[in-house]
Amino acid sequence: MKFLHTADWHVGKTLKGRSRLEEQQAVLAEIIDIAVREQVDAVLIAGDLYDSAAPNAEAQRLVNGALLKLVGEGIEVVVIAGNHDHARTFEALRQLMAAAGIEYTGRVRAADDGGVHRFTARSTGEEAVVALVPFITRRHIIGTEEIVTGTPSENAGQYDQSVRDIIAALATSFGPDTVNIVMAHLTCTGGVMGGGEREAQSIFEYHVSASAFPITAHYVALGHLHRRQQIPAPAPVHYSGAPLAVDFGEQENTPVVCLVEATPSTPARVTDIPITAGKRLRTVSGTVEQLLASVEDYGQDYLRVVVEERTRAGLRDEVLDALPNALEVRIHPDFAQTQPQHTAQNTSRSPRDLFAAYCEETGIDDPRLLALFSDLLDETTAAS
Repeated sequence: MKFLHTADWHVGKTLKGRSRLEEQQAVLAEIIDIAVREQVDAVLIAGDLYDSAAPNAEAQRLVNGALLKLVGEGIEVVVIAGNHDHARTFEALRQLMAAAGIEYTGRVRAADDGGVHRFTARSTGEEAVVALVPFITRRHIIGTEEIVTGTPSENAGQYDQSVRDIIAALATSFGPDTVNIVMAHLTCTGGVMGGGEREAQSIFEYHVSASAFPITAHYVALGHLHRRQQIPAPAPVHYSGAPLAVDFGEQENTPVVCLVEATPSTPARVTDIPITAGKRLRTVSGTVEQLLASVEDYGQDYLRVVVEERTRAGLRDEVLDALPNALEVRIHPDFAQTQPQHTAQNTSRSPRDLFAAYCEETGIDDPRLLALFSDLLDETTAAS
């Protein structure tokens, strides 16, 4: 059988106040096109469909429309909630999604209560068994008192063991004649973060060893870490990564979906299929003159601009006027004063001298600003 593994869509995510719904729509359309072109039996979405626990109507319309299009193509759709999703809302929609032909799970369940999903591949007639492990918060495993009084290593050990027990219990449904899959949203020990994850829900007590996954699993489809990677383990353990970089920390990631082929008697074969929709995120640096000379090279990319000269009044506006896709403008540390000398404590100097010294200490070199300050000071003192 063939299936696609994807995760971490983060639909509704904005970047520096810029909506990315059009990009997200294009990415989901590309995933659907790949699924149809490859004639997959199923699409597994390992959590974080949304960026927020309370997604707006446009984000929900986009995601639900994509899921329904996949079902309309005769593709099995299996979804679990991630840490950005609202687990209770997923559970509230579970029956409605099931009526539409979508497996939609927000919380860990027993195997006989929806914790394991079975389907038959339309292409081969093979049966798949999918153990569903949505994101589990530590408060659902470790009591409040233990969180407060336990050491990080004790809490981490208890979290790891509890997740192991959950996976082991669900894996008892695996058989020798089925394609056995674990789908989970979690952090594997040794996994490399992609750059845009919530660190508080990715590190500390949230690590789970990859040895938790049974050797009877033909494939482990993970979400949560945004970088495409395989984790060494007894079974094939893969993060698909995010199909669209959510911030500049992920600008070097290569977005893909994983095409997986497996049979009950052979190991899974995984092929990465690139996702090309969506704008590239880039960090560019140089003097203002150098940056403006390279405008045509940046295309439609979203930019984080690092200016390699001292700040001055109007510098940011000058950059933004020339580079409308610049979402962040910062001064290179070499051109910024990082250790202010607390000039304001010296009250024996005039306000003009103090302001001039402050500008010098903070790397501002602009006579117009000093003149403006002087005019404002004159107006203020004259009014009083």
